[in-house]
Amino acid sequence: MEYSGVSPPRNPSQVSWARNLILAYQSFGVVYGDLSTSPLYVFPNTFIGKQQHHNDEEAVVFGAFSLIFWSLTLIPLLKYLFVLLNSHDNGQGGTFALYSLLCRHAKLSLLPNQQAADEELSAYKSDPPSTDSGTSSPFKRIFEKHKRLRTVLLLLVLSAAAMVIGNGVLTPAISVLSSMSGLQATERKSTEGELLLLACAILVGLFALQHCGTHRVAFMFSPIVIIWLISILFIGFYNIIHWNPKIIYAISPLYIIKFFRVTGQGGWISLGGVLLSVTGTEAMFSNLGQFTSVSIRLAFAFLVYPCLVIQYMGQAAFLSKNLGSIPNSFYSSVPDPVFWPVVVIATLAAIVGSQAVITATFSIIKQCHALGCFPRVKIVHTSKHGQMYIPEINWILMILTLAVTIGFRDTTLIGNAYGLACMIVMFITTFLMALVIVVVWEKSCYLAALFLGTLWIIEGAYLSAALMKVLQGGWVALVLAFIFMTAMYVWHYGTRRKYSFDLHNKVSLKWLLGLGPSLGIVRVPGIGLVYSELATGVPAIFSHFVTNIPAFHKVVVFVCVKSVPVPHVYPEERFLVGRVCPKPYRMYRCIVRYGYKDIQREDGDFENELIQSIAEFIQMEAGDPQTSASESQSYDGRMAVLSSHKSLSNSILTVSEVEENDFETARQSSKSMTLQSLRTVYEEEYQQGQVRRRRVRFGLTQASSRGMEASVREELMDLIGAKEAGVAYVMGHSYVKARKSSSWLKKQAIDIGYSFLRKNCRGPAVALNIPHISLIEVGMVYYV
Repeated sequence: MEYSGVSPPRNPSQVSWARNLILAYQSFGVVYGDLSTSPLYVFPNTFIGKQQHHNDEEAVVFGAFSLIFWSLTLIPLLKYLFVLLNSHDNGQGGTFALYSLLCRHAKLSLLPNQQAADEELSAYKSDPPSTDSGTSSPFKRIFEKHKRLRTVLLLLVLSAAAMVIGNGVLTPAISVLSSMSGLQATERKSTEGELLLLACAILVGLFALQHCGTHRVAFMFSPIVIIWLISILFIGFYNIIHWNPKIIYAISPLYIIKFFRVTGQGGWISLGGVLLSVTGTEAMFSNLGQFTSVSIRLAFAFLVYPCLVIQYMGQAAFLSKNLGSIPNSFYSSVPDPVFWPVVVIATLAAIVGSQAVITATFSIIKQCHALGCFPRVKIVHTSKHGQMYIPEINWILMILTLAVTIGFRDTTLIGNAYGLACMIVMFITTFLMALVIVVVWEKSCYLAALFLGTLWIIEGAYLSAALMKVLQGGWVALVLAFIFMTAMYVWHYGTRRKYSFDLHNKVSLKWLLGLGPSLGIVRVPGIGLVYSELATGVPAIFSHFVTNIPAFHKVVVFVCVKSVPVPHVYPEERFLVGRVCPKPYRMYRCIVRYGYKDIQREDGDFENELIQSIAEFIQMEAGDPQTSASESQSYDGRMAVLSSHKSLSNSILTVSEVEENDFETARQSSKSMTLQSLRTVYEEEYQQGQVRRRRVRFGLTQASSRGMEASVREELMDLIGAKEAGVAYVMGHSYVKARKSSSWLKKQAIDIGYSFLRKNCRGPAVALNIPHISLIEVGMVYYV
């Protein structure tokens, strides 16, 4: 259970320009596919209704293009590239990254087992030095004082996350269906059934490719997006020159005023189509962890932005002379000689367009899961750069996407839902960014109010127009977000109530001390790792176990695996080790800390790293005169950050690795001659494919043992002997139920919602990679 792969650079400047150029190339296939395919459906969704019957081309078409141009300039270019990409959390982006920043600078987190020692992590210290002017203090005090405000803030973050997950359903549907519309612009028009069948086949293939990993998908998809962008750039230039060069004047915002003056309320409703030109922008921020801010800026500023502006300008120039072609404006504006190549490229680009949001969905679910807001799912890390694949979510998204595609069959209805979801995410992100400006950056409240007010006026207009289309398909986004947000909040609420039960029912240390070093039971050889979410105290499952089975291991380690609100915890800061009782009890505590982007490796080294960390703690404690002399003070709570990655020259333990043959080990442990003869028969058959197991043995170095105190040497030898005897994992198999006095809503949330999620998600032992053969589960009922 360890962070796998190369740790991210502690300073973004460590990333070379060559690496940034490679990442910029990869970002086309992961980040910009969705944003780049928006020209397929923006104008048809904008001119739905009365707008396409106006004859004043300058007021309608020029005004619509002016709206699109300034939307692209203000939201993706200014808001995201120049502001949001500077507010990353140690290189990570997205709504949860902003929430993590806020939780570190103010006590906003609802994670229950946070400690002061977590603030000593390098990720905390990597924030810029504080220039506190006192302006942020009132905001901090208000949020820290009122738990309901912190809950509301969490709900806002969860709703944004739920919308992003919902976009993982809507984006593939609208992108693929829009690309298929080109087949209806040919002489032989394909039937609706044929287009639907082809779209479903493409969608199934897209989701089936996800197991290959984002890294491989990016290299495969990036050339497609680059060719697509260059294609629409030249098509845009052709349409500007051929149809109406005067369209360049529409960059002036005066045409926006003319647009609303002529169209009135209909023009305001058409903003629901204009906002589709910036959908996919959030992927620039949420996928930041897989790239760098410099690479994303390079790709957008030098290729994506100019290509999109020229394409929308050219399409508007074409429509200014061909208003009747609005329903299929993009393909109608494509010159005949290049029509079929563009159809093929558009279809491939639409597939890539879905990749950006699917990748963002995996990323946001990983963050939600790490911060206790999503049920345990299988997360497959497909590369060392944080790219991942979640099988369960992938197939759920595929089923929901096919249902939406088959159910609606109309890009306008799906576009209404998609636009509403994207604008809600942007609206919430703007609010969180304003809080970051005040709380994290500690800038003036007036600057934050200017940022918030300016963007909320713009985004509020788009959001109000999108809300007008709730009955025309927009309800799908709200229903999907409500389902996902309810599941996330119920899981978070149930997890918090369960932790609260553990906290109030933990075993008193006085009770343990009164039992003596033997605990009043038989202490058998071996190490018992007792897993609990408690960062302090002894969990109730331990007393429940020794009460029913009066025997336990000679060495006891209470293990707490927890997430902290930082993206990465470096390996040398991973373990926090302490002692629970006096030395003769041989009882320790180990807190294993992971960031919300860290990977838990399945290589079986956790036990060995834990033993090394405890051994270093014993040696460090012996060398601290204050600690060794003070036997009367409280034992639980004294923790030390220890690294298991010390060089062997500085370690007090010697490490030797032995590869054991599974057949030989099994034969030696078997007393049955029949079983031995059977193994001999099958040994030759499986000789080529058998697995060799690596076993690590510890011992004391001669240099360290010479001047070592007898008590310290004895304790270390007990630890080594217990490791040789074997390690057992003790976990609680809990049944969580609401108290009889609970409200009706709480009973529904705990007894139905939380119980359903626990039964249908991965178990904690599987999620923590605990070997099943060494697992001991202690059944307990939690009345919360």
